[in-house]
This record gives sequence, structure tokens and C-alpha cells, in this order.
Amino acid sequence: VIMAQIGSFIPAKSAVISPVDRIFTRVGATDDISTGQSTFMVEMQEVSHILKYATENSLVLLDEIGRGTSTYDGMSIAKAVVEYFDKNIHAYTLFATHYHELSDMASTSKKIKNFTVTVKERGEEITFLRRIVPGCADRSYGIHVARLAGLPESLLKQASGILDNLESQDNKSSNNTIM
Repeated sequence: VIMAQIGSFIPAKSAVISPVDRIFTRVGATDDISTGQSTFMVEMQEVSHILKYATENSLVLLDEIGRGTSTYDGMSIAKAVVEYFDKNIHAYTLFATHYHELSDMASTSKKIKNFTVTVKERGEEITFLRRIVPGCADRSYGIHVARLAGLPESLLKQASGILDNLESQDNKSSNNTIM
């Protein structure tokens, strides 16, 4: 977008790029502990700034909103941010998240689209193919990424067991609905 706006060559077969009035990003994990600003506080301040100043002609890049707090707090904030952009700002927005629970938002809005990175699986091995396709991930690859990063195999085995236990508890609680 920046290259197109300054008249540079765009390395693509084709592109339709609308002019933008501003570019906002919320990417990374920074803090300012010396002034009492946790990573999550910095994240929320940056999101607040974006929500105040983004327009329908802005480009907004948001990565992992809500990850600095509890799972349900973070997921709730992330979903509310997406809804706020969808209903109020209408900016060109790329919103990367690990919350699978947000993928159903595409079915409630004509403007929200899901995309995912393709993955090739062979047993316990995965390869990220670095290709973006429409749709959403069918599962999480956190333990696989931890393996790629070199965490000890004994730790990964323990994490897999903990994950299996948490998922089975979650399935039990979702089956105990009150009629």
C-alpha cells in the first residue's frame, strides 16, 4: 500500500489498491515497565488510539489482540474490537488471531472474511507452506510450533497430555447443557 501510494513498482501480477488516509499497526509485544505499563496495557492503549483515529479509508493491521490477559477476557476484547470495526469504522483491516472461536464472525457479516496459512501434516511433523487461502484453520498448531522452536520432547509430551485433558474437560462441560 505504501509503495503504491508513493508511485513505486508493485511486485504483483495484478493489484487493486485503494488510497488510504492512514496506516495503523498493532503488532508485537512491548511494555514500559519503568512507567508501570504492562505489555497488555500498551496493547490496549495502541488499540484505543487506532479506534479513535482510524477512518473508513484507513488500513489497519492488528495482530493477536487480547493475548496479554486471560483467555476469556482476551477473546471477548478481540471479538468486540472486530465487531466495532465492522459496525463503526469500516476500515480496511487485517486482523490476525489465534482465537478459533472468532472464525464464525464471517457468517454474521458480509465484510468479514477468513483466511488461513496452509499446513502440510505428516504424522507429528508439520510444515507451514506460507500460502494464504480462504477459510480458517481447523485446529491449533501451538505444540507443533513449540517443537519447531526446539522445546524439549519431554516437555512437549507433557503439554500434549495437558492439552488432551483440557479439551476433554471442555467437551464434557459443553455436553452438560441445561434444557
